Amino acid sequence: MVLILANWEITEEGSRTWPSPLDEVPFWKREFPSWNNVTTVGPTGIRKDSDSELIHIVHVTAEMAPIAKVGGLGDVVTGLARSCMTRGHKVDVFLPFYECIDREQIEELKLIDTYSSYYDERWIETRLYGGVVLGIHVMFVEPLNDFFKGESVYGGSYDETEAYLFFSRACLEWLQVRGTEPDIIHVHEWQTGGLPLLYWDMYHYLSLKKSRIVLTIHNMEHYGECRQEQFSKCGLDGSVYATEEKAVDDRTIGHNPERLSLLKGGIVYSNAVVTVSPTYLKETLCSGWLAGTLIRHRDKYFGILNGIDTEIWNPATDAFLPAKFDAKKVEGKKQCKVYVQRGLGLDPEGDTDKVPLVVCITRLVAQKGLHLITNAIAYVNLLGGQMVVLGTAPDARVGREFEALAHSHNQGSNIRILLMYSEELSHMLYAAADIVLVPSVYEPCGLAQMIGMRYGAVPLVRKTGGLADTVFDVDDRLQPEMANGFVFEGIDEGSLNQAIDRAFSYYRQKAEEWRGLVKKVMEMDNSWNNTAGKYIDLYNSVRVRDQ
Repeated sequence: MVLILANWEITEEGSRTWPSPLDEVPFWKREFPSWNNVTTVGPTGIRKDSDSELIHIVHVTAEMAPIAKVGGLGDVVTGLARSCMTRGHKVDVFLPFYECIDREQIEELKLIDTYSSYYDERWIETRLYGGVVLGIHVMFVEPLNDFFKGESVYGGSYDETEAYLFFSRACLEWLQVRGTEPDIIHVHEWQTGGLPLLYWDMYHYLSLKKSRIVLTIHNMEHYGECRQEQFSKCGLDGSVYATEEKAVDDRTIGHNPERLSLLKGGIVYSNAVVTVSPTYLKETLCSGWLAGTLIRHRDKYFGILNGIDTEIWNPATDAFLPAKFDAKKVEGKKQCKVYVQRGLGLDPEGDTDKVPLVVCITRLVAQKGLHLITNAIAYVNLLGGQMVVLGTAPDARVGREFEALAHSHNQGSNIRILLMYSEELSHMLYAAADIVLVPSVYEPCGLAQMIGMRYGAVPLVRKTGGLADTVFDVDDRLQPEMANGFVFEGIDEGSLNQAIDRAFSYYRQKAEEWRGLVKKVMEMDNSWNNTAGKYIDLYNSVRVRDQ
């Protein structure tokens, strides 16, 4: 018998043709179609807006998937941009031209302009490149100094706060030089939190009159700490913003008043502020250093749940999978599971229907519940399941801890801890997983649970933020029609273990119900279809209409 899985031939008699940990080239590093060949048409099933309602949206962001992706921010920018384009709107993205960006992933890349932008009493020569990524027009800002040089998106030898302040002004400077006034300038996170201040206190007095500013906060943990003298380098007097009503960092009032918060300034100066789930909105109004600012600006603060791009994340067409599948024909998912098991050296022998595969794809930071992840590794192993953790640890101490875990577990047959990130492997792991684990201490939205469901992986999550808005427990008798996963509320290991026990019992003892659950989660609509419409409504509520 011969199975043809995508571009690989796998024979039952010649098991050596399956991937193996001994392969010279790991299976996730084989040649695949480029991202731009995977999909450029945008999500399907989204209605066109009327010509009279079409607007010009410019995103200013530090990340964009797949070319400059660190976390969910990059996915959201790309997914939202593509969905708005599909509805007929004009969308551009401004992105720093990081040295680490793979230029081969950019179509039609060319130099558009050379101009100067202000920084620290000097005008810095700046190049603006244009290109197309997944159908989106992207403008890459490249200052001719050390900003954005390095082997990764973040962590270069330059001062990141000053680099992103420069980037924010450079985007506005180019719009002014070119006489371009988009309807909406959509900024993201603290990195571009200074742009609304620059817009309203400088460029609006020059020539940019029409644009309105929308800020999306993807994670309230990062305030964008900025000293007054740093902010002054962008051309505005930092001391003017050192008030409680403007941008002073609330954590420093009374003892360190020279420190500003770019995120707070962005909240104050934007026309609308969005965070990425309704539950996270409620949580941020109740606690945290920015709660007071958000309450004062409650009338312009909204919670809009993120979506996922269902063309990029589509197991029926995904070029990275060894076998395709969908909710009506799920056989390919089992083939993906065995393929990944073989490739990683996990034991696929015996009755795989009794050995659930748990996958956790995450940044290894405190927010993501590190103590719960390490506990899950041990507990899944104890229960005879399998688990794969894929992620990077920005903190060296955390990295060493997980390196030790990898050293103790990766030679066995049940656990793999892979301290890296691979877009290709993440697609394969979602497709192979029976359960996707998201045990976050807090989670503004979370995309892993949505992507996992799209690929038939049942979510096991902690009830917080966007996880509470998207995953509902199978044992909740009050809303059985919404049941789609396993939920726990505590931040202790015992609460997690009980949820794992329930999930494993369900998987092993209720095979028919589990198959139904897999089909149900795959058919759920977590796309940008509805979410993009809510953003468009918000854009229309603040934009200036032509007379």
